[in-house]
Order: sequence, then C-alpha cells, then structure tokens
Amino acid sequence: MQIPRHEFPTRNVASVLESDAKRFWRNIEALQREPSWFSNTLASAIQTFGLRCAVDPEADKLETWESCVTAMQVGSALFASAQATTDSIEYLIDHKMRTIRADALPRAHAGNWLNTFWLACVCREKKRMTELCHFPVSRIRQADGVFDEYIYDWVEALQAYWLKRPEFGDKLVAAVDGTDPAVLRHAPRDGVLQIMYPPMNLLTQLARGDQDKYNAELAKAVEWHKDYWTRNEDRELETQGLVALGPLAVTCLAVQAGFTITVESEYLPKHLITGAWINEFPT
Repeated sequence: MQIPRHEFPTRNVASVLESDAKRFWRNIEALQREPSWFSNTLASAIQTFGLRCAVDPEADKLETWESCVTAMQVGSALFASAQATTDSIEYLIDHKMRTIRADALPRAHAGNWLNTFWLACVCREKKRMTELCHFPVSRIRQADGVFDEYIYDWVEALQAYWLKRPEFGDKLVAAVDGTDPAVLRHAPRDGVLQIMYPPMNLLTQLARGDQDKYNAELAKAVEWHKDYWTRNEDRELETQGLVALGPLAVTCLAVQAGFTITVESEYLPKHLITGAWINEFPT
C-alpha cells in the first residue's frame, strides 16, 4: 500500500538548511556553557532532519542519514548530561567530540525522551536505547514542562518493552487508556489521538507478533499523521510533519523482529526502514 506525502515547498530548502546549520552550531557552542540550550538544539537538529527528508524522501543520501544521527546524538547527550556526576561530559556530535555542560535535567522531559528514543530506534543504536531505558521516569517527572499522565506510562512501557521487564503489558494498557480524551488535561486531543496513540497501537501489534495487523494499523497511523499535519496551512509548513517519527521508529523495531513491511510512504523513508546506512560511519 502506498500513501503519498502531502505537498511541501522545497524551492528554498538549500538556503534554509544553510541558515539552520549556522544556528545549530551556535547552539552546540552554547551547550559548552549552559545546558538550558538543549531543547532548542534538539529541536533544531530534528528540523534539519525533516528538511533533509523534504528533498530526499527515501533517505538515500548520506546527508540525510547524518542529520538523523546528529539529532539522535544531541538527544542522547541531553540525557547523558542530565545524569552526569561531573561538571561536564565529552560526547560525539556530528563526527566530533564535544564538551557539554552537565545538569541538563530541566530539559530531560518526556517529550525530549520520546523523540530521542525514536531517533535511537531509527539509527539502531541499541546501546543508547538501553541507556535511555535506564533513565528513571522519576527524574523525567522532575524536568520542566506540563504533561498528561499517559506520557509517563508510555515512557515506562517503552522502557519495559526494550528491557524485557514484566510490567510492559500493564504500562502499555495504562498509556493507551490515558489517551482517552475524557482524561486529558493538557495535550490537544487531535495530537494525542493522531500522533501519540498510533505508535502505542503499533507496538501492541509488534508485541503480539501479528505482521498482517501491524501493516494494517501502520497504514492507518500514516493516514492519521497526514491528516493531522494537513489540518491547516501552518501545520503543512512544519518540517516535523514530513516524517512520521514514532511510526517510523516502531517500524524499524518491527523490521528487526523479522516483519515484512508492505506500507510505502515518504513519511516512512525507505532507506531508514531498511537500515541501509547503518555502520556507514562511527556514531
């Protein structure tokens, strides 16, 4: 089944990428002094990844893979900084070791954790996935930001799935139940139902080993993603909408588990699903 991506203007992508690169490196330099820049830096890296995918929808160019890896490295550095016991850490970001200030806990919130975990799944970074899954949810709760309760159950469900902990099923059910619009207090209903819930559903089918059901639900997830990001003109211009990051990440897990994926879409870059660039360079 093929689901085309919505129209996105690419005429000025090259100049935007150049501008974003300058801002990104300013943010990286700022992290040497102040870890409060982590959220901006991670958002900037994810935006660059989206822009790369705008002009390279199958991710068959090295630059697109590099942008995905760089975003993953920034997110991983955030959580390493948040639990560091020294004043600073050394972390590989974009092919170079960077000195990063410690104490990024205020930025180690659930939203950043999910984005970082998704990126690590896409990059097949098992060590970083394990490190993220050992990051205590109690500390994530201490970070800045106001979130509905379901998101903490969702983080714990993902941690339990990856670490093969017995509470996986209960935490996943709690996360799904928590997306009920009747119990939401902070997050917008459409974002929860069309963006946050679908990866939970996909992980359920993966855990059950149901390949056919997985593909059917993946098609729905991509359609919901497309519907959400085309709801109005402002959303259509958001680079975040060019890749269905959560469904993409769970699909990478499904491929590793032996699933054959029958859904094709620019929202799910082909060469990221197949892992074509894995081991191309040290990450």
